Amino acid sequence: MPNTEYLKIPKERVGVLIGPQGKTKETIEKTSQTIIDVDSEAGSVAISPHKESEDPLSVWKARYMVKAIGRGFNPGIALKLIDDEVMLEIINLPDYVGKSKKAILRQKGRIIGKDGKTRNIITEMTGTHVSIYGKTVSIIGDMEHLQIAKEAVEMILDGARHKTVYSFLERKKQEMKLREIKMNPSI
Repeated sequence: MPNTEYLKIPKERVGVLIGPQGKTKETIEKTSQTIIDVDSEAGSVAISPHKESEDPLSVWKARYMVKAIGRGFNPGIALKLIDDEVMLEIINLPDYVGKSKKAILRQKGRIIGKDGKTRNIITEMTGTHVSIYGKTVSIIGDMEHLQIAKEAVEMILDGARHKTVYSFLERKKQEMKLREIKMNPSI
């Protein structure tokens, strides 16, 4: 079939993609005007445009929603990717720390923080959603906020102290607030 996209997601995430009674898959298909075919055994997914689809990016959007679910996001958050302003960024941890399982685990722990503190601070300060799953850190948000969250994660991966990262996030949040006030003085 022309314009069909193929991708694989972890087998343990297939159930989340399909959802109870197939509802999640159905919602993604309806929202993105696509047809999604899932091979539960292999974890492979084929996405084709629905014949009534008007959006040339429908398959691309559905692909990112499926990818986000495969990277640990809940379907409600993944569905935000239907918005043209919202994007998905996937950071591959081995690219930063090598293939050592111990190094990957240590860095995942630093990004999550004690009781999830660091991840929560990143999401709250940037207004993004962050998922740490497998060997990846994935972020969903609009371009500006996503870039700030990504920079914060990369600072942690480069060995920056948490205090330094929190200060960076605080500064960026203030800059965004000021810009928002300048652009919309009625606030």
